[in-house]
Amino acid sequence: MSEVPRIMSEPPSGLFRSWVHSYEEDHDDVRVYRPDDHPFPPARGRRGMEFAPDGTYVDHPLGRGDAPGAVPGRWRLVSDRHIALTFGGARPDRELEIVRCDEDVLHVRRLTG
Repeated sequence: MSEVPRIMSEPPSGLFRSWVHSYEEDHDDVRVYRPDDHPFPPARGRRGMEFAPDGTYVDHPLGRGDAPGAVPGRWRLVSDRHIALTFGGARPDRELEIVRCDEDVLHVRRLTG
């Protein structure tokens, strides 16, 4: 019997934290993120992102010397499982699909941007 997906009217509460890209676990077109205190294997640098309940968002791209940067933005739920990220012109806006989210892992699919 297949599992019926749950309809989201708001993002899961586990989303509101700092997430770091666990690129070793990526599969197909899904990117995997873990909480920033996860015991990651050594890497030259890792991208990340932070979601806050008040709609603020911070993207952490790799900067100089593979150190993470910080680009502030905003998030909003567009439709079931889809989140729009806006950056006020600092970078292109984009949309993500939340494939899975709990306290230990975040799986997202990039839809635009």
